[in-house]
Amino acid sequence: MRVIVIGAGHAGIEAACAAARMGADAVLLTMHLETVAQMSCNPSIGGIAKGHLVREIDALGGVMARAADATGIHFKVLNRSKGPAVRATRSQNDKAAYRLHLKNLLENVPRLSLYQGQAAGIVLRNGRACGVRLEEGETLDADAVIVCSGTFLGGRIFIGSTSYAAGRANEPPSLQLARDIRDLGFEVLRLKTGTPMRLHADSIDWSRFAPQPGDEPPPCFSMHTRRPVRNRAQCFLGRTPAEVGRIVRDHLHLSPLYSGTIQGIGPRYCPSIEDKIVKFPERQQHHFYLEPEGLRNKEIYVNGLSSSLPIDVQRMVLAAIPGLDKARMMRPAYAIEYDAIQPTQLQPSLESRRVANLFFAGQVNGTSGYEEAAGQGLMAGINAVLKLRGEAPFVLERQEAYIGVMIDDIVHRGVDEPYRLFTSRAEFRLQLREDNVFERLGAHALRLGLVARSDHDRQLRQLEKRRGLIRELASTRARCGGRTETLFQILKRPEMTLAGLQELHGRELMKKMTFSDASYIEACVKYEGYVAIQHREVAKISRMQKTVIPGDLDFQRVEGLSSEIREKLARARPRTLAEAARVPGITPAAINAVSIHLALKCKH
Repeated sequence: MRVIVIGAGHAGIEAACAAARMGADAVLLTMHLETVAQMSCNPSIGGIAKGHLVREIDALGGVMARAADATGIHFKVLNRSKGPAVRATRSQNDKAAYRLHLKNLLENVPRLSLYQGQAAGIVLRNGRACGVRLEEGETLDADAVIVCSGTFLGGRIFIGSTSYAAGRANEPPSLQLARDIRDLGFEVLRLKTGTPMRLHADSIDWSRFAPQPGDEPPPCFSMHTRRPVRNRAQCFLGRTPAEVGRIVRDHLHLSPLYSGTIQGIGPRYCPSIEDKIVKFPERQQHHFYLEPEGLRNKEIYVNGLSSSLPIDVQRMVLAAIPGLDKARMMRPAYAIEYDAIQPTQLQPSLESRRVANLFFAGQVNGTSGYEEAAGQGLMAGINAVLKLRGEAPFVLERQEAYIGVMIDDIVHRGVDEPYRLFTSRAEFRLQLREDNVFERLGAHALRLGLVARSDHDRQLRQLEKRRGLIRELASTRARCGGRTETLFQILKRPEMTLAGLQELHGRELMKKMTFSDASYIEACVKYEGYVAIQHREVAKISRMQKTVIPGDLDFQRVEGLSSEIREKLARARPRTLAEAARVPGITPAAINAVSIHLALKCKH
């Protein structure tokens, strides 16, 4: 059982590790062994919703969270003052250390081989992927292939009027594989992303910017991290003056984004400075962050100033910002345009509907971000092995995980711009928190062989400690505000925290309580009623999920459906009523009609 993974970025790494851990012989194919696990853009992991993804990947045996903890230099919980559902962990990472850490890990994973070569095409036999053809002339045999090509398919970099073929700065694109995927009949999109300039740390006047220290104590990502993580660097917040807007507007005609040179659709939620100036003309300032790329180099990532303007205009922008007016640019900002497939051509397992045993994961599916890519890679690796074993695919539902929300969104709704995950995309985000990932996913990981029994049992014991404390709160009474109530009821008060409850009670409630422990307990208590309502909604969806739609169902025979809805259902081929309900344009009446048709068919 051999699985070949094309591309050693965040998606490819998780795919190869998962496949190998489940007993397959995994080959991770990359153009350059030196750039395995390269952080192509920002030097950070996590963030809003992305932090949830990282912890879910960790709960399912993935490697991203452990690598983030091992190489992190600045840790923070975003939205700390808000509810547990939207709190998110984020780390700044040493780019070089992150890359080396994961390369060393990959070289020591049993059954996993790293191989340097450039994929030129997918080898097919009887409609199934059975290998990869390399530009070097070699053919690698496989039982399943996972494409994790990032921005390399037909990649092209743009800086002002200059453009050249590249998958990433100073790295060649994958042109032959891009042509092969088009020749296989896949619907292909042109998408665009970009990266900001990097500056020399010693040329920045740091006194002009607001320090953004990490949290103390710093939060770690992985439930398997034993040693405390440390904050070893600081980020800074800056704002562009009105002069930057004038410079950008005066030179907008030189931007390939606005001259018509770039045809690809860019990310709405990570806009370039040109996009910000054009789309938000009322704003006189736009904030950005200065983020160190590592402890042993001087490169500073200017988060918020991505651009495709000419280099001399980029320098003019810097000169207009107090504190960056003497900054030395080490790498210019650029935009990159690349091929992605329309992900509605994939099954929820991320296997292609067109070619059996061919899977796709990451930016090639129209998503953006390291974390989104890693989550897909993990699921593709798992499902490739399950397919080869002849077992049912592993599909996480929307109510189980953000990974499930993301994959369900892209395979059923498709993308018309680079997809980014947000907590607002999840209908049941109160129960999809960072603090309860083990409770949600731990049993799946153990069943699939992705984690060791000892690791699972250790986390189970910690979960039982949390549950035990909640039971204790419900049976212990105290006087507060002139009333005697259980600690459980007192903690329900909006102003009360677990720390305040502990002070009121006069003794330690849990030894070595972590931020995650406190978040879990507070969420279970404060949102008890809301979560109960969501559980009823989940039960309703689960009933719909159990109503299977036969793969050969002729929607033309279903009475009460319009021609448009019949066409949409036939194209989407939903597996269940729940999936059918999420197809864009499908009405509750249509779902009812399909349900009645299935019931009558079953009765007859």
